Amino acid sequence: MPFEFKRLEIPEAILIKPKVYEDDRGFFLETYKKQDMENIGIKTEFVQDNHSRSERGVLRGLHFQKEPYSQAKIVRCVRGKIYDVAVDLRKNSPTFSRYLGLVLSEQNKHQLFVPRGCAHGFLVLSDVAEVVYKVDNVYAPEYEEGLIWSDPEVDVSWPLNDLIISKRDRFWPTLKDLAREDNLF
Repeated sequence: MPFEFKRLEIPEAILIKPKVYEDDRGFFLETYKKQDMENIGIKTEFVQDNHSRSERGVLRGLHFQKEPYSQAKIVRCVRGKIYDVAVDLRKNSPTFSRYLGLVLSEQNKHQLFVPRGCAHGFLVLSDVAEVVYKVDNVYAPEYEEGLIWSDPEVDVSWPLNDLIISKRDRFWPTLKDLAREDNLF
C-alpha cells in the first residue's frame, strides 16, 4: 500500500504518510489515490488545488468556509516546514473546540486530511514554505470565515513567537463569538 494512515485527536482528521521510493536520482511518491483514500474513509471528490508560498513566521488562518461552501482538504508542505493546525468547530462533535497540530515538511512528506467543519491554518517554521492542498468545494469569498489564531478557549500552542499575520487574520472572531453568531457547524 502506498500510504500509512493514522487517525488523530479529531477522529475524522487523518495523517497520511505516503510511501517514498528514494534512490540516488531522487524520490517518487503517490500523493493521492482515490481507492486508498476511500478505504480509510476519505470519500470526497476534490474539485480544486491551491498552492501558497510564505516566509518564516507567517501564520495563515484559522480559516473555514460556511455552508454550503464548507471544505474538506488534504494539506501538504512541498518546500520547507510548517506547523499545521485544525480546530473542530462542529457543535455536536465530541472534540468540539479542540485542536490538533503537527509538523508537515518537505522532509517528512506527510499530509493532513482536514474534515469539513474544521478551521485550518498553518505557521511557517522554515525560511520559506510552499503548501499545496486539495479541497472538495470551490472557494467562495462571501462564505469565508475565520477563528482568531489566539483564541484563549482553543489555546493553540504555536511554536514561534514573532508572527507575521495579515490584518484580516488578526481580527477574526473568537469561538464564543462564532457560537453567538451561529457561525459554527
